[in-house]
Amino acid sequence: MCCDLKRRFLLLYATQKGQAKAIAEEICVQAGARGFEADMHCISEMDKYNLEGEKDPVVIVISTTGTGDPPDTARKFVKKIQDKNLPPDHFAHLQYGLLGLGDSEYTLFCNGGKTVDRRLQELGAQHFCDTGLADDCVGLELVVDPWIDGLWLALKKVFLLQKEKEGMSNDVSAVSSTLSAAACVGHELNLSSEIQNLKLEDEGDASSDVSSRKPVDINLLASSRDTEPSLVHSVPPISQAALNIPVLPPEYIEVQFQDTHGENPHPSILISEGTTFEVPVTKAVQLTREDAIKTALLLELDIANTAFDYQPGDAFCVICPNSVSEVEELLHILGLSERGECFVCVKVKEGTKKKGASRPQHIPERSTLKFILTWCLEIRAIPKKAFLRALVEYTSNAGEKRRLQELCSRQGNSDYTRFIRESNVCLLDLLHAFPSCKPSLNLLIEHLPKLQARFYSVSSSNLYQPGKLSFVFNVVEFPACPTRPVSRKGVCTGWLAELVAPLLHPNKNTLNTKEGSPPTEEISIFARPNNTFHLPSDPSVPFVMVGPGTGIAPFIGFLQHRQKLREEHTDWHFGETWLFFGCRHHDRDYLFKDELRCFLENGTLTHLKVCFSRDSSTAEGASPKYVQDVLRLYAKEVARVLLKDSGYFYVCGDKKHMADGVSDAVVDILSMEMEVDKLEAMKMLAMLRETKRYLQDVWS
Repeated sequence: MCCDLKRRFLLLYATQKGQAKAIAEEICVQAGARGFEADMHCISEMDKYNLEGEKDPVVIVISTTGTGDPPDTARKFVKKIQDKNLPPDHFAHLQYGLLGLGDSEYTLFCNGGKTVDRRLQELGAQHFCDTGLADDCVGLELVVDPWIDGLWLALKKVFLLQKEKEGMSNDVSAVSSTLSAAACVGHELNLSSEIQNLKLEDEGDASSDVSSRKPVDINLLASSRDTEPSLVHSVPPISQAALNIPVLPPEYIEVQFQDTHGENPHPSILISEGTTFEVPVTKAVQLTREDAIKTALLLELDIANTAFDYQPGDAFCVICPNSVSEVEELLHILGLSERGECFVCVKVKEGTKKKGASRPQHIPERSTLKFILTWCLEIRAIPKKAFLRALVEYTSNAGEKRRLQELCSRQGNSDYTRFIRESNVCLLDLLHAFPSCKPSLNLLIEHLPKLQARFYSVSSSNLYQPGKLSFVFNVVEFPACPTRPVSRKGVCTGWLAELVAPLLHPNKNTLNTKEGSPPTEEISIFARPNNTFHLPSDPSVPFVMVGPGTGIAPFIGFLQHRQKLREEHTDWHFGETWLFFGCRHHDRDYLFKDELRCFLENGTLTHLKVCFSRDSSTAEGASPKYVQDVLRLYAKEVARVLLKDSGYFYVCGDKKHMADGVSDAVVDILSMEMEVDKLEAMKMLAMLRETKRYLQDVWS
């Protein structure tokens, strides 16, 4: 390739939590090492690029958020290209490649990317490489890494064709040879075993660390004689392999300690999604017995003196900090325990090679180090491969350095998935496992993502309880294991449980409170309205609710609202209501048992069907264990509500272990009652989803 040939491409990313941006940055780094020029922009920066006049190839990396929406940063872009007045050849000049990020735990997998891809095709744009759809459920890197490898081959093809078209090439055989090599990218990129085995085009390419290609001295590896791999050591063949490891990301952040004093900003300034509200927690109830497998808590917030508004079915976000003890532990390992309260200034390093480098927006210009680690950075995040690659440079022990190289390498994909992703390993776990690794502060700020607010479904009705908002959650537990030396609680649920302990146990820790009453704690929240998961606008329409465990939360709000409407409008006709609820034990974790009995007795709830997965049955025959099993017992009634009465069907709860089973049950019910095959039943379910009569509020 002649060095004077222009090899620029436009690189756009649309991100919600930072993953798409990080991948775009990796593409940008690799592009420079391979002799390409990536002109990178957030897709929202429409003043900095112009697709209508773009002549060079375009690469788009886009994530998916919510139940299948493009990320917030792509909203304006999507609205613009969905203009129905645009002609079908609007983008006929455009050549592009698209990498979508998603999670197959959710129904509309990679729908953000698919939406943009489909619309660009409708407007005449052409693929120069196949669309990649990466699945965070199994590991984005399984598709991302080979897709990026294929991208360079496809780009070379584009530029060679440009060169040929412009009459710049006399070596026809060289072009034919390159076109033949580029043909290997013309196949599906979704978790293909062939794609996963792609090797870098040039073994001497700068995109791989040269040191990783030297023969491996296995005596450097800890426990190399062990037959089973672990987080800290490996076995052949990977322990003896030459490795393809990511490009070392350029450092771009500088952290300066200051002698000044002052106050930290309020954590709410870090939120860009909308107005935040400081609200007191006025009530806390443990809904499960002490011997239940999971601890479920109900918290009530006082929103009477705020402008916060919601509908039953909405969700809201809680701004939460990292664990105080984990922050202290991290400071200790980094040797910065004495400097936690020091103010620091975070800015872009002069002369950085990172293109478009800027101070992360979730890092204040000035705050204490402890504030940044507590409120700004997700220290529990599962480290990405780029982070592992950067940590290699801060690791002094040769065996530990090699193992980190393996974990971030192409050859170490399965080890990374097993010992990092599936084990929920975080930075602290890594620093314990690799004690010679001493990363810098700037590295943590560059690689740890923003600490995200946690969202919860509302479990109350403002009509039923004016000025109150309730929500329910399980206190998440991460038990100790070989890759995690200590047990941990969920970042937000653990913090909330500790915060409301005085309300749960009012006779403890009340020495300094007025008249012995527990203190009133406040939390910061902001709205996350749900545009679809609401009661039918017509109260006469019947509906079915399926919500095992804490999935029952929004349906308590539904029923409270329904009861109040029935009291206020005695002349209205109300359709029947069904609730399918499941838990483990009748006497340990039957949430809202008394409230459900009252709803049933006063007619707000027409049918209540409950199952218990861990209680032994004394009746003849096995009782149904799960909600999907109970649904099948009432197939005719469920089919009548959906087909004859044009009713609604709501599902809330765990996606992987429940929601998919419920949708399978509904397909079986529709197939049986409509007397059609499963394909037709699946089409009917798809129609119900499209018309917003089959609605899900699920999590993984």
